[in-house]
Amino acid sequence: MAFAKKSEASRAHDNGHLYHDYVNPQWVKLLDVLEMNVTYTRCEGASLLTSDGRTVWDFLSGYCVHNIGHNHPRVIAALKGELNACGPAMLQSHVSDLAGEMAARLCALAGGRLAKVFFCSSGSEGVEAVIKFARAHTRRAGLLYAAGGFHGLTCGAMSLMSAPFWTQGFGPFIPGTEAVPFDSAEELEKKLATKKYAAFITEPVQSESGVIVPSPGYLRDAQALCRRYGTLFVLDEVQTGMYRSGPFLAAHHYGVEPDMVVMAKALSGGLIPSGAVLMSEAVCDSIYSSLRRAIIHTSTYSENSLAMRAGLATLDVLQDEGLGERARIMGVALRQQLAQRLAGYEMVAEVRGLGMLSGVAFRAPKTLRLRVLFEAFSRIHPAMFGQVLVRRLYKKGLLTQICGNNFMVLKVAPPLMVEDGVVEKFITDLVEVVDLMHAKASYWTEALGIARRALSAI
Repeated sequence: MAFAKKSEASRAHDNGHLYHDYVNPQWVKLLDVLEMNVTYTRCEGASLLTSDGRTVWDFLSGYCVHNIGHNHPRVIAALKGELNACGPAMLQSHVSDLAGEMAARLCALAGGRLAKVFFCSSGSEGVEAVIKFARAHTRRAGLLYAAGGFHGLTCGAMSLMSAPFWTQGFGPFIPGTEAVPFDSAEELEKKLATKKYAAFITEPVQSESGVIVPSPGYLRDAQALCRRYGTLFVLDEVQTGMYRSGPFLAAHHYGVEPDMVVMAKALSGGLIPSGAVLMSEAVCDSIYSSLRRAIIHTSTYSENSLAMRAGLATLDVLQDEGLGERARIMGVALRQQLAQRLAGYEMVAEVRGLGMLSGVAFRAPKTLRLRVLFEAFSRIHPAMFGQVLVRRLYKKGLLTQICGNNFMVLKVAPPLMVEDGVVEKFITDLVEVVDLMHAKASYWTEALGIARRALSAI
């Protein structure tokens, strides 16, 4: 009871120490170094209120979790209603009507050959299911993936990733996995022609690699090649799905019909862990092929009623509020304005993206004065440039982050309902920071302070 009577600030301070002592001390140290270790007291829509009275605008969305915004009242109401009903949340020995309804809606929205759904708790878990299902369906062991992609941090998912930062020290991984260059149908065909691969797994847009958008015909060519050589064509839409790119799936931009699609993150409004693998009838029938195999692949929390109820409410919000069309229109306008207002700055290489998933790509400067500073800080740590940029934006009240596999690209992914005025603030503030980056030595000397704090934290 004594702890319960403490002030909110005091509890936050104690909780920070408890997190440091019992969860992940290095995460606490990193946020301390970046001076971003604050307590958020209320999160609504795109706004995050801190314990010291600041408003921070979310332009990361929990890495594309909060497509409908934080704590949408309709999803909260749906969850409260489900809890008050005291229904079979985790019974395990029944047929879930909610799961059936959610699966039917997902398949209708996804279209194509996607006709069945396996529910799980995360994107990583969905990728693990894809690996098992593809191997069982094709009776092949090999797995192809696009270099530079990000699919999760379980051992199976990491077997489909080429970035050593994520995989170092955790091997060996699944044998028989190989990478091919993203956006190269020619290289893909060379591998597929061996007919030893169960699946080719790729993101339609490589988010953590720097928001890399493929050439218009690449995914159609990849699908055709997979069909020709008997390999399943699988899309990881964990970040691009749920209208983030404009349509329900980014696959719809390119007119492809994958054999399997992995979804998660925004699937249940950011309030309940949830994932889903959408698949064809043929794939499903090859897994659940008899009564004996009715439970051959399952997951404890896969069809829990809270996740299903939240998912149904989230789909309602996305469709009723027209957030897919809003993402399409606003995303185009955002990139056009950024490209126009950042033109002429030598360190800005490109603004790219699809829907409300954008990346501002930076590059090393050619001007000697800037290049000396840039290279000096790059030697401190490859991510130093990006983290200074993120910290500068945070001081202006904007939460952003650099891409996990490309430290020179700033990810821009606000909730799809973000207001026009907040987007304009982001554009204005980013231009001011980029201008400072090119004009003032203080931008670069700030990195020294971060480096000193990092060294002292070791």
